[in-house]
Amino acid sequence: MPCGDCRNIQNRDVDLKGRQIIFRHNKNGKIQVVPLCSRMVVILSDYMSVRKGKPEDYLFCSQYGEMLSENGLRIALERYNKKRGVKKTSMHLFRHTFARKYLVDCGGDAFMLQRLLGHSTLNMTKHYCSIFDADISKNYDRVSPLEQLTKPRETIKR
Repeated sequence: MPCGDCRNIQNRDVDLKGRQIIFRHNKNGKIQVVPLCSRMVVILSDYMSVRKGKPEDYLFCSQYGEMLSENGLRIALERYNKKRGVKKTSMHLFRHTFARKYLVDCGGDAFMLQRLLGHSTLNMTKHYCSIFDADISKNYDRVSPLEQLTKPRETIKR
């Protein structure tokens, strides 16, 4: 998510039961709904129970409850990552890392990734994914049609 999208999230935009976040303010002007994995639901639930606030309050805010500035978000992200040994850090790099991991390491679908990133075309999504020859062969058996067709099938024993 771009920096502005993250800064604009309000408490009301987080639907923990529905496992999703609604982005109401993004640069293309369209509302975008993004799913949350189970782990993120737990993390956000813990954070929100400490954070508290009204539905219209910003989820990530300054110490005064105002929208976090771009610089404030950048510094918070940098501190968080540095404490965990991550050297290169930025919101944009997060998007690139997510896109690559989603496609290459997790076997995600390019069309779903396009929707998750909020891109109107696959061309834009391609810019986020540097895929190398080693990546292609890494888990190829898992997605190869030939491997799937020749896999021994389980039979039900009576």
